Amino acid sequence: MNMHRARAAFGFDTLKTILGIPVLAIGWEEAIALLTRLIDERRFTKVSFLNAHNANLACTDPVFAEALENFLILPDGVGVDMAAKLLYGAPFPSNLNGTDFIPAFLQASSHPLTVALLGTTRANAEAASAKLSTLAMQHKFVVVHDGFFSASEEPEILERIARLRPDVLLVAMGVPRQELWIERHIDSRHCTLPVAVGALLDFMSGSVPRAPRWLRRLRLEWLFRLWIEPGRLWRRYIVGNPLFLWRVVRQKLSLGPRRLEARR
Repeated sequence: MNMHRARAAFGFDTLKTILGIPVLAIGWEEAIALLTRLIDERRFTKVSFLNAHNANLACTDPVFAEALENFLILPDGVGVDMAAKLLYGAPFPSNLNGTDFIPAFLQASSHPLTVALLGTTRANAEAASAKLSTLAMQHKFVVVHDGFFSASEEPEILERIARLRPDVLLVAMGVPRQELWIERHIDSRHCTLPVAVGALLDFMSGSVPRAPRWLRRLRLEWLFRLWIEPGRLWRRYIVGNPLFLWRVVRQKLSLGPRRLEARR
């Protein structure tokens, strides 16, 4: 189910289009209710998150941008909030970043689910599985494979996922590989909700530290991540954030208020 069909099926009429990508503008509890309903009704739906970095990648990678058309996209981070405020006059109702939202969704889901983990290193995936098991004891967590596999190993991995047929498949391979892999390989035979979760399993394992809670409340977690991994992330944030905002300003100038209103 893509974004437009999800909107029609579940009555959420508010979409905010950020750099050509429709993002669902709903609150935290509404989002939990939506994913719960998708699972209950076994509606196969690919889920991803849009932040400034992903949006920048989609602007330069048409294959990635096309793949996102088939995902239900949730808002992630202060960058897309700033974009929504500039374009539509208000931020998104909630910051549904996967690192916080997915564990909260699993905790809130009272019906026992099977949750498969695919990606990162084996050690981190196992540690994340153990952590999630303590947070949401009602569910079954299964590590399928790490994220470092060859094309020749894919058929066996896909067969294992199909045999397990989890309710939720957490795919942690980094952007855009995780979305492209889901788009090319995962369908309703494999699971109900494949979710592209980025660094979630690394955070859950404890191998990658998160910013202190007070810094997260200030919406400055990106600064902490930059401080922890400057060599890997400086281009994403120092170059990417201003580039993203410039592209958003260009979108606003090119569309104008009436056309923006029509695209909500």
